[in-house]
Amino acid sequence: MSDLRSYTVRALQYGLAVAALAWLLQQTDWTRSFRLLVSLSRGTVAALFLITLLEFVSRFSMWHSLLNIRYESTFGVAARIDLVIKFVNHVIPSRVSGHSMAPAVLHHYTDHDWTESVALAGLNTGLYALLYGAVAGIGLLFFATEFSYGVLLLVGLSTAVYVTVAAVILLTGRNAQRVTGIGGRGAALLERIPYAGEKMSVLAAKLPSFAGESATTFRELCRARRSLAVYAAAWTCTLMVFPGLRVWLLLAAADVSSVAAWLLPLALVVGYSVTVMPLTPGGIGVAEASASLVLISLGIPEQVAASVIVVDRLLGVYLPALVGWVPVSRLDLRELVSDWT
Repeated sequence: MSDLRSYTVRALQYGLAVAALAWLLQQTDWTRSFRLLVSLSRGTVAALFLITLLEFVSRFSMWHSLLNIRYESTFGVAARIDLVIKFVNHVIPSRVSGHSMAPAVLHHYTDHDWTESVALAGLNTGLYALLYGAVAGIGLLFFATEFSYGVLLLVGLSTAVYVTVAAVILLTGRNAQRVTGIGGRGAALLERIPYAGEKMSVLAAKLPSFAGESATTFRELCRARRSLAVYAAAWTCTLMVFPGLRVWLLLAAADVSSVAAWLLPLALVVGYSVTVMPLTPGGIGVAEASASLVLISLGIPEQVAASVIVVDRLLGVYLPALVGWVPVSRLDLRELVSDWT
């Protein structure tokens, strides 16, 4: 029964992705889009690729700044960790998301033990959600009068999810040792389960100690203010500055100047915030549709908005996810998952 439910949910998710992509295709004037891409000057094309390359560097810098808090780690290791997680998040249709696999990926590529890997993965997810929720919240207030009620509701829910995730992870990470009593009582109850109870109780009994050690490590990591500042700067470049510049160049090439350049980074964070919702794998289709609606709400023509967002997602999201196939092809994902689960 659970398998049937899982397949049904997965089918609905892909169906929603197809429907969103169909809407996006309908809104896109492909003849005009093709002419726009062909008409791009060599300088513009070179600038787009340079921006995308710098975005890769800033994305890898997020992990690099966290990995080096306790042990020295190379930039290449940070790049492989990020690419594997992106690949899992956006390409593989699995229940196991890239963020939930992050501790196993960290443990595989670095000298960090499981306690440190869990703490680092949790800190990364918590900081990412905190920054995204804060920026999306500011954007929601800033553009509230421009959006329809539907867009406001969708973006509002996404922002609330980011804020909730950040609060839960950061607060739990700093106080995980308080689960000791709960874990001990849980282990006693699990022992009563026929056949598998003994093994399950042993695992549950180990959890409080593991959580307590992770909490201690988590608090130590949170005190590395310089590394956290580097992370925030890299996040800002990856999610705001470089995507904003890329979209600005594409809009300029389409002779659209209805939106001030400095507003684009904020608008893109708001538009892409729906990717936190488990609507489609990797937010495919839904993210493009949502971001297009945000740009349209700001006065950008529908055909131009849809075309620009598709190009931005291809370069900024799907390209690194596909590049992630290189390190993933050298991993045994089944072994990685079994080690973690």
